[in-house]
Amino acid sequence: MRIAIGCDHGGVVLKKSILALLSERKIDVVDFGCNEGDTVDYPIYGEMVAKSVATGECDKGILMCGTGIGIGIAANKVKGIRCGVVHNKFTAKMTAEHNNANVIAMGGRIVSKGQAVKIVKAWLDAAVFEGERHINRVNMINEIESK
Repeated sequence: MRIAIGCDHGGVVLKKSILALLSERKIDVVDFGCNEGDTVDYPIYGEMVAKSVATGECDKGILMCGTGIGIGIAANKVKGIRCGVVHNKFTAKMTAEHNNANVIAMGGRIVSKGQAVKIVKAWLDAAVFEGERHINRVNMINEIESK
């Protein structure tokens, strides 16, 4: 598995902990930055990560900004991306199993480093997309995207 990761200045605080987890699990990572606390624009990083997932360069993506909201919105503008903003293990698990999310976003001002690691573990360890009653909804989202 190959995971794209990216953040703005508000997400840098979580990034090292998440990278350590991915390294521990021997997951290949493409790091799109940012790596410092200097103010940067989150749409740039959201788009880079999302494009890498949409093109198949990476299998999944992890994004972080202050809240996860802005960077998640930016990622969702890329065709083929289903980015869920997650705040805990439950939302991470559900976004994988029910929404077939290929990208998650979280906030460095919302979750702690420890919570972020638990969130990523829950997302990666979630059962595969359940399909069935959820596939119709995901297909409806895809139809909206193609209009």
